Amino acid sequence: MFKLTNTLTGEQEVFEPQDKETARMYTCGPTVYNFVHIGNLRTFVFQDILRRHLSSKWNIRHVMNITDIDDKIIAGSIETGQDIKSYTTVYTTAFFEDCEKLRIQKPEIIAPATEHIEEMIDLVNRLLAAGYAYREGDSIYYRISRFPAYGRLSKLDKRELKVGARIDADEYEKEESRDFVLWKAPKDPREPRWPAPFGEGRPGWHLECSAMAMKYLGDTLDLHCGGIDLLFPHHENEIAQSEAATGHTFVRFWVHSEHLLVEGEKMSKSKGNFYTLRDLLDKGYDALTIRYLLVSVRYRKQLNFTLEGLKEAQAALDRIKEFLFRLNTAKLQPGNHATLAGRLAASREQFEAALDDDLNTSGALAAIFVLISDANIALEEGRLGEENRAEIQEWFKVIDARLGIVPAMEPPVLSDREVEEIEAMVQRRNEAKRVRDFALSDQIRRQLRDRGIVIEDTREGTRWRRK
Repeated sequence: MFKLTNTLTGEQEVFEPQDKETARMYTCGPTVYNFVHIGNLRTFVFQDILRRHLSSKWNIRHVMNITDIDDKIIAGSIETGQDIKSYTTVYTTAFFEDCEKLRIQKPEIIAPATEHIEEMIDLVNRLLAAGYAYREGDSIYYRISRFPAYGRLSKLDKRELKVGARIDADEYEKEESRDFVLWKAPKDPREPRWPAPFGEGRPGWHLECSAMAMKYLGDTLDLHCGGIDLLFPHHENEIAQSEAATGHTFVRFWVHSEHLLVEGEKMSKSKGNFYTLRDLLDKGYDALTIRYLLVSVRYRKQLNFTLEGLKEAQAALDRIKEFLFRLNTAKLQPGNHATLAGRLAASREQFEAALDDDLNTSGALAAIFVLISDANIALEEGRLGEENRAEIQEWFKVIDARLGIVPAMEPPVLSDREVEEIEAMVQRRNEAKRVRDFALSDQIRRQLRDRGIVIEDTREGTRWRRK
């Protein structure tokens, strides 16, 4: 049974789709006014792990929005003298490039806000007709006092409600609820605007997700995910709009990932600890290493992202790669050793149980390394057969499908001259070992490592490969 922590109830609950066949999931995508930072990327990687796990059990219909119209975007486009489309396309493209580098799968449906204005206008009309929305000046606001369940998700104290006080900004910091804007009249002639029966303007941020989610997934979603920073006001406002319009539960499972810290502190440009993926790649870190670190801590726990943690993540990936190289190249006898087969079965069971336990990714990774230890010992002792190897190789395909963290094994192409040089160095090292010149042996190993060559002494002889 797959259990997830439902933010709405605060409890772990068994999840299955409403129709028992297709999980309908909506995830909040990026607001494309800048490059996404690693805090954002932690959320997108968590959503990717959830998507992959769901896909192993059911069909999935996954919708992700692209917020390509809001206050920050408008300000940026005006400042740079660009139209909205030109301004946001750069960051939208960059976002999907980052996702590809981090092995984040694409949703079935990607929904830019500016391509769904008609649906948003329709939702505003429905809320106006039902008395949940009202006009003030040339803008339209949501009347929170008409929705008694407001605050249910964020556990907001209803005594804080300020009836009639209005919020015009798309985002606000204080944990207080006020009537929020659904449709914003332009205040600057340079602002983008769309015609509507209730006046020219553009949608508020919160309206976008409700309209697009219900268009593609129906009145009631199975899952809605995002970072914990979106819990209030964004997700609270989504519930109010959607349920007022339909009279149905908007989302069955709300799932939120925790914040990311950098070196123990909140990420901030002023502190010099603000990183995009591009920043880290420019520093020489590998995208898979970054993904591994983001996966290594369960989504509901705060993750402390450190440069030392990246080194540890790289060491873990190197261990996986070295094991697979050894497994793939070992000369094995036919057959299946029962002891190792049992260890593999136990590790697979622990892996599945960990992911079923509220996506316990750290537990799933632990199960992988237990098997690696057992299999390495079996290789040393000659207790791993051809059938064992094939089963382990198949399991690592499953691991990669579920976590996306198995290093690629295809080595870069080397020239004939490079191969000859490496072979000669390996032979020199072997000769140094034979005559017990361990200082020279270690020196040659370091030289090979600096060239990106890993060597391994096995029962069958010395083998080498590119990292």
